[in-house]
Amino acid sequence: MKTIDVSRDHCPMTFVKVKVALEELALGEQLDVLLCAGEALENVPKSIEEAGNRIVEIREEKGRYRVIIEKHMAEHTGYSCRIAPR
Repeated sequence: MKTIDVSRDHCPMTFVKVKVALEELALGEQLDVLLCAGEALENVPKSIEEAGNRIVEIREEKGRYRVIIEKHMAEHTGYSCRIAPR
């Protein structure tokens, strides 16, 4: 299982890095993602599921969160960190 640490990144880069990492995986493979609490933890899992993938587990570890994602879609279309219209 591939692991990526986006706990020091900010939205929208957290989702972008997770999306790129998922694109490198085969269907059914899992990705281990380290996130911080807040916007990334709220938005990344939601957007990943909206794109058709599955969140296997979310757990806290030493002040960060580990999110296990299983790839289900060949192409991702979800977005994170929605931008309010002007």
